[in-house]
Amino acid sequence: MIELTEKYRKELLEELIKVCKAHLNEVDEDMISRAFKLSFEAHKDNIRSSGEPYFLHPYNVALIVASEMPLDDISVVVALLHDVVEDTEFSIDFIAEEFSPEVAEIVDGVTKISGVFTGQDLTQAENYRKLLLSMIKDIRVILVKFADRLHNMRTLEFVPQQKQRRIAKETMEIYAPFANRFGLGKIKWELEDLSFKYLNHNEYEQIAKQINSKRKERESYIKKFVAPLEQKLKDHGLKFEITGRAKHIYSIFKKLLKQNTTIEYIYDLLAIRIIIESNDPNECYYVLGVVNQLYNPIDRFKDYISIPKKNNYQSIHNTVIGPEGKHVEIQIRTRKMHEIAEKGVAAHWKYKENFNQNDSEMEDWVNWVRDIFQNVEKTDAPKELLTSFKLNLYQDEIYAFTPKGDLRRLPKKSTPVDFAFEIHSKVGYNCIGAKVNGKIVPLNTMLHSGDQVDIITSKNQKPNKNWLQFVQTHKAKTSIRKYINLEEERIIENGKEIWEKKLKKLKKVFQSDELNKIVRKLKFDNYNQFFTAIAHNSLNLDEIINPTEKLEEKLADELEFDDFAALARSSNKGIIVDKEYSGIDHNFARCCNPIPGDPVVGYITIGEGIKIHRRDCHNLIHMVKSAEHKLIPVNWSTDKGASFVAGITIRGEDKPGLLTFISNTITSFNNSNIKSINISTKDSVFSGTVAVYVNDLDHLTRLMERLKKNKNIFHVERFDATS
Repeated sequence: MIELTEKYRKELLEELIKVCKAHLNEVDEDMISRAFKLSFEAHKDNIRSSGEPYFLHPYNVALIVASEMPLDDISVVVALLHDVVEDTEFSIDFIAEEFSPEVAEIVDGVTKISGVFTGQDLTQAENYRKLLLSMIKDIRVILVKFADRLHNMRTLEFVPQQKQRRIAKETMEIYAPFANRFGLGKIKWELEDLSFKYLNHNEYEQIAKQINSKRKERESYIKKFVAPLEQKLKDHGLKFEITGRAKHIYSIFKKLLKQNTTIEYIYDLLAIRIIIESNDPNECYYVLGVVNQLYNPIDRFKDYISIPKKNNYQSIHNTVIGPEGKHVEIQIRTRKMHEIAEKGVAAHWKYKENFNQNDSEMEDWVNWVRDIFQNVEKTDAPKELLTSFKLNLYQDEIYAFTPKGDLRRLPKKSTPVDFAFEIHSKVGYNCIGAKVNGKIVPLNTMLHSGDQVDIITSKNQKPNKNWLQFVQTHKAKTSIRKYINLEEERIIENGKEIWEKKLKKLKKVFQSDELNKIVRKLKFDNYNQFFTAIAHNSLNLDEIINPTEKLEEKLADELEFDDFAALARSSNKGIIVDKEYSGIDHNFARCCNPIPGDPVVGYITIGEGIKIHRRDCHNLIHMVKSAEHKLIPVNWSTDKGASFVAGITIRGEDKPGLLTFISNTITSFNNSNIKSINISTKDSVFSGTVAVYVNDLDHLTRLMERLKKNKNIFHVERFDATS
């Protein structure tokens, strides 16, 4: 067992600072030293499965961040602290106070995404990768997580076999492809090889054995192949570097399957890369000519310099026949092209993997990240890319789990009701409660990425119209509205059945025109409203079927008001409806007969367009109890300074000059004017209606108050269908 003596810790810190200085532009030694000491203090009593002190894990993650994916010194600090909050008593607030809010935010991000896949079914790998992005705000969160996963995979041999397979599968399906999308090709290949080792151990060992058995032979052959080439290039005065290509076991395994061949025919087992120190692309073609003079090329030439990949990958690929008739694959590129390819600007995944062409948002975002790496100077990279920039991708979506680990993608601000309908319409209809992360919450609770949601159902529960105020998904909204509409239809049928039974009991028969007359008498817009009122037991059917004299008088009043309402509306430019509903016909509700000046609202009906009601309409108030979602905003269309026609009913003692008083009072009051007047007298009492032009309701109210001041006038009110 390794003992972390003070001397050894000092050596470790010195090595970390040395690596940071070799790869990073700026290094805050004091900050890294403090993070090193805190990480050691937090983990000093913990031991890994390997028997090593746990502290060596965050230390090695920091080394990976500093050397294999060099970012900035803050990333190194986060790597040292990434397990402190999750595994020890130190809090995020403490990290923020001791270091900075920026460091704390990134540590918190790494903590949140750690273990998010534990025990989950990984059949929806792409959604899980999107889940990771939706949970983080700073790119360094996911990059530190890559380093953490890489070191865990390098030490996976010390954990139980079942856990090995779970972590390896998670790495293969989530982290390796995701690392490739960030352009971290080297890390992606190592993650794949290590995962393959634990998922398909026999195949891994067989390929590794075949490669190793001929390693010396292969290395000897490559030296023989390269020697004359190196001499020729030196003779031409070129500065270059020739390296062997890394051999990736999982990549070879996939090629063996795809090509249905044996390992002897995998060309890139014998492969070299020629890197030209000059950044002149023309020198690559010059080198190609030198190669082809020495060795005969075969038909496997690809020029990605003159015609780069869409992801900006540039290189010449050529295969030639070397000594003993063996195929050798050669790549030729400039140093700049090589740096771009190694750092991730070249998106190998786009043309080597099965890419989902519909995933355009992911593609666009990754290209943007790579463009930053490619286009900024080295000294500017930390400022442009690594200073806590925010990810915009998938911020309008969240990803939540079922208790069994299935993933559901939902719009931002979604609730347990949305989640329930996403599972199944029946679950949504019967949703009575929910547990989020084990705690019972209200149904309008906003969900967040990573939440585990358990829907509680009851056969007696039915959709609530209030759900429409907070649900977000189209499926939830349409399902709830569909249920409410069906419920309304059921109520209408019930009312119709009650009506027909009542007629049968009283031995009455009503023709359609007679029923239409009754509906109009009672101020309903249509039969559906009439039957709904019957179902709710809000009408006296005996009074309706055998009407009294009072009801007949009400009909006469209504017909008189209809004439006035038509006059008032014709003086106005009409109703303004929200753009969303501008193509739908609208007409005025007879139950409240709104006229210009009345506060109004629209109500969407089935088959009759939009009905315009007064806001205080009793019928409307009753209807919206079960259909609030059918209300839409509307307004009277009037020009600034325009007037509208209002009606005044007036009664009083018939005295000489009273008509003149009424006329003069109206015309002299704030530019009011008379549209029409209809006065009749009977038994020394006059009564009638006056249609007047007024500016607004306040103007009308003050005009009526002025008329009431005459002692011979004892009744003045607005001419109203409801009065």
